[in-house]
Amino acid sequence: MRIVILTGAGISAESGLGTFRDVGGLWARYDMAEVATPEGFARDPGKVHDFYNARRANAAGSVPNAAHLALGRLVSARPGEVVLVTQNIDDLHERGGAAGVIHMHGELFRALCAACGARWDAPAAMHPGDACPVCGARATRPDVVWFGEIPYHLDRIFDALAKAELFVAIGTSGSVYPAAGFVAEARAVGARTLELNLAPSDVAGAFDAVRLGPASEVVPAWVAEVLGG
Repeated sequence: MRIVILTGAGISAESGLGTFRDVGGLWARYDMAEVATPEGFARDPGKVHDFYNARRANAAGSVPNAAHLALGRLVSARPGEVVLVTQNIDDLHERGGAAGVIHMHGELFRALCAACGARWDAPAAMHPGDACPVCGARATRPDVVWFGEIPYHLDRIFDALAKAELFVAIGTSGSVYPAAGFVAEARAVGARTLELNLAPSDVAGAFDAVRLGPASEVVPAWVAEVLGG
């Protein structure tokens, strides 16, 4: 069975990584226009780097939870059948055992040169004066997709959705497009659809079934069903 899985911030929340909607969390202490847009980076790159340095340290100190581990088992057990797409920029899926994860919003632990497009592993802390290791330009930034930018790998994602027999969204708010429209893409080709979430998403009504609860509980239970116990 061809399965496409989309994960959002909710799957990493139990690992200590906050979501946009958390009150008092890291995101709540910053204006997104200042730290998560190209315009904000142009105005104050130091502030943006400080924000992502803090996020990188937070992610580095976290560990995969039961939901990440369960999806890692599923991907490993069904090679070629499961496409795992994430909106998250952390590496918890990989550390949970999943290979070939599609990071549509980029990766926190990667760096990008805005001048030449080179990419490399990011250091623990990035600074405005850092030089690109390829072209030397002092135009390095986190390799993440900011508001107003086009998500990565959309051709691969839509190709997978066109072949899907089951689409599962886990821990997503359903408020950010194009990801919020993936359920409609899957339904259009006749795929069954399932949402696993702590609370119903903004597009929960578009799914064939919705299961609510902490990701560390509902995801392992669903994976056990798929794998036959």
